[in-house]
Amino acid sequence: MNFEELLKQDKIQKIEKKEFDLALAERDLAASENNLKAGDYDWALSIAYNAVLQAGRALMFHFGYRPRGRDQHKTVFEFLEKAKIDDELTNYFNSIRKTRHIAVYDIAESVSETMAKETVEQANIFVQKIRTFVQKIRTEK
Repeated sequence: MNFEELLKQDKIQKIEKKEFDLALAERDLAASENNLKAGDYDWALSIAYNAVLQAGRALMFHFGYRPRGRDQHKTVFEFLEKAKIDDELTNYFNSIRKTRHIAVYDIAESVSETMAKETVEQANIFVQKIRTFVQKIRTEK
């Protein structure tokens, strides 16, 4: 995993490494499922997206980096892309980033039940993959 390009572009900066912690992601996964059950599909999708964002940030912190400047959400997904955890899910949530923006800032009730369910399911899968990725790295040391 090479993050030098992101450093050179000043999209990330080095920080003291932190213990890997998915508490925020797990909180958001639970909240997304609650919103899905309540029929609030915009927020179910938005919070599921946030769970993945928080897991990505936790991974960055674990490696000793943090996003900086503008477009920090986008930078987290660029970092996940470089980490090579799951290209398909990384691309999926990078596209959900745009859908979330519309749902949060532009058009209420723009997310269908089907899309919200899929996003919540995929968020659970992706957060678990990030967890497994870190566990694998720990056992290889």
